[in-house]
Amino acid sequence: MDPAEESLRDQSAERFLRLVQERRRGRLKIYLGLAAGVGKSFRMLQEAHDLLAHGVNVLIGYVETHGRAGTVAQLEGLPLLPRKSVFYKGRALEEMDLDGILKQRPAVVVVDELAHSNVPGSRHDKRWQDVEELVAAGISVITAVNVQHLESLHDQVLRITGTDVTERVPDAILRAADEVINVDLTVDELRSRLQDGKIYTPDKVPAALANFFRPEHLLQLRELALREVTRVLGYQIESNAGGAPAVAPQRRNADRLLACINSNNRAAKEIIRKTSRLADRFGAAAWYVLYVQTGRETADRIGLATQRHLLNNLQLATELGGQILRVKNDDVVGAIQRVALEKNVTLLVCGVTSEKGTWERISRRGITNDLIRAVARGPHELDIYLVSY
Repeated sequence: MDPAEESLRDQSAERFLRLVQERRRGRLKIYLGLAAGVGKSFRMLQEAHDLLAHGVNVLIGYVETHGRAGTVAQLEGLPLLPRKSVFYKGRALEEMDLDGILKQRPAVVVVDELAHSNVPGSRHDKRWQDVEELVAAGISVITAVNVQHLESLHDQVLRITGTDVTERVPDAILRAADEVINVDLTVDELRSRLQDGKIYTPDKVPAALANFFRPEHLLQLRELALREVTRVLGYQIESNAGGAPAVAPQRRNADRLLACINSNNRAAKEIIRKTSRLADRFGAAAWYVLYVQTGRETADRIGLATQRHLLNNLQLATELGGQILRVKNDDVVGAIQRVALEKNVTLLVCGVTSEKGTWERISRRGITNDLIRAVARGPHELDIYLVSY
C-alpha cells in the first residue's frame, strides 16, 4: 500500500475512534464563579428544570442550598437522589451517593461543590474525581466551582485575600470541560446580597464583609474568573469538531518549560503553579519539573515532613500536567543545563527569595545566581523566569 494512502487511512481511523470515545463519554459543563453567592447553584437548578421540560432524564446528584430561599425553591419538582450516610470517627456524615447515580444512569446529573473533599475511606478523595468517573461512564455532569479553588491560582488567591484555600481542583478539569460558564455579579451586587442575608447567616456577615468580601478582593477575583473562562474558550477555539488542532503542528508554540525545584516546600509549590500558568499562557508543547537531589537532600539527611512535602509537590505537578524529572547530582547548575538541553527547553522557571530587594536577590551568590551566569555564558538560547517567594 502507498505510504501516503496508509497515512490517510490511519488518520481516518483515529478520527472515527475519537468520535466513538466521545459518544461513550458524558459531557461536562462547569459553572465558574468569583465567590460564594453569585448564583451558581441557582443557575444549575434552572438548567435542570429546562432539561426536564425537554424530556431529558436529569437527576440532582448533590446540591448545597446553604439554606438560601431562592435555591431551595428551585429544587421543587426536580428528581433528587438522597445522600448516603457515611460514618467517620463515630459521626454520621452525608455524602453524594456515587454508586446510586451510576446505578440510575441518568442522561444528566447535577453535582454541586466540585472542590469538596470526600470523607476519608470514600472511593475517591475528591468530588472532582467522582465527576470524572461519572463522565467516563457516559453520564453528563453539570457542576460548579469558585475560581479560588483552582490549584494553579492558590498562591495568587492567598496574596489577594489572605485566605489559604485548602479544597482545590486541578486546572485540567476545566480544560476537560465541554463548556465553562462564568456566573458573574458586580462587586456591589454581591456585597448587597451578602448584607441582605442571602449568602451567609447574619452572624457571619460582618466578618465576611471585612475580610474575604472586601471590594478590592472581589474585584481581583472577578478578573481571575473572567480570565479563566477566556483561557478555556481559547482551548476550545484551537480544536475543531473532530478534536484535531485547528493550528497546523508546525505553527503551534514549540516552547518547552522547565521548573527547577528543591525540597523547599513553599518555593516549590509557587514555582510549579507559576510554570503551569505560563505553559497554558504560551500554549507550550510541554513542561517539566526537575528536582535535583544533592548529597545534602538524601533521604537520611532530610526529615520525614520535608520528604512528604516533596512527594506532594511532585504529585501536584503531575495533576497540573507537568512531567517529573529527578536527577541526583551535587552540581545543580550543570544538571539543570544538561536536562534543559536534552529536553529542548526554551524557558527555565526558578525561585528567588523575596526577603531582600530584587537586584540584591539575584546578584548575591546562590544556585539561581550561578544558573543565570551559566546560561548567559552558554551556547544555547535559554530564557529564565524568576518566581519570587
